[in-house]
Amino acid sequence: MKKKCLLHIVFCLFILLPVFSEGQTQGDTRSARTAAGGGDLTGALSAMDSALAANEEPTLMDEYYLGRAVAANILAIYRPYSRNPELTAYLNRICQTIAINSPQPEIFNGYHVIILDSPEYNAFATPGGHILITKGLVEAAASEDMLAAVIAHEFAHILLKHGVSIIADMRLNDALTETASRAGQLAARESLSAARAVLFRNSVTKLVDAMVKSGYSQTQEFEADSAAVTLLAASGYNPGSLLEVLRVLQQAQGSQRGGFASTHPSPAARIGNAEERVARYRIQDTSSYRVSRFRNR
Repeated sequence: MKKKCLLHIVFCLFILLPVFSEGQTQGDTRSARTAAGGGDLTGALSAMDSALAANEEPTLMDEYYLGRAVAANILAIYRPYSRNPELTAYLNRICQTIAINSPQPEIFNGYHVIILDSPEYNAFATPGGHILITKGLVEAAASEDMLAAVIAHEFAHILLKHGVSIIADMRLNDALTETASRAGQLAARESLSAARAVLFRNSVTKLVDAMVKSGYSQTQEFEADSAAVTLLAASGYNPGSLLEVLRVLQQAQGSQRGGFASTHPSPAARIGNAEERVARYRIQDTSSYRVSRFRNR
């Protein structure tokens, strides 16, 4: 009971008061990029071994190491990424509000949002809590509630373990476990960090391709939209803000090359799927408290 009260107090402070603290995202970005460059690869690969072994349930730490590697590769694809610390901190505070009101408020190393410096409308969620959103999609949002809807959708992918499901569907378990085993053997030798880095990159390449080029399945996207509506309502945001985001995507559909158009179902299909869910919720409109602090640049 005390825990629920504490979470409610924290939530109310965020929803009703101005934003004061800064998010801790610079280190998270560095850790993601370190994974891509070869830092602490032995530990990462060792952790992946148990996560990806057949018939074993991945731990939150396992998911984090895999997701960090995938996030690092996405950052490499979308270089340069945005260096707007104030906006990044703001998005992370929105994410933390959603997290504390979710069924899984804590995971290994927490949830983190990073902005990709791209005009595309797109966003990604990797196992373990990394959420990456393009600057174009952030700037397309007209309110904090719309930003929360984007984050809630990606948060839902993590909550529903859609990234882990992709790995299982692609039958990468054996290949990745073998890679982890080989990395363990290499760890005993000297001056082979570059070789370990190559093994690490190769182990996540197919997962990165699936996320960037083809995206999650239509069923998974619909599930994430439905879960996002619930997360928004639980966090005090307007559940209908997801529909507002989808309508923006629908208007931009003809002019967008790549981005959401190639990795997500049509906005019209998603709107039809989410409308019934949104209609179930009736919450007090608190959006006026958030107008003064809203920012998308």
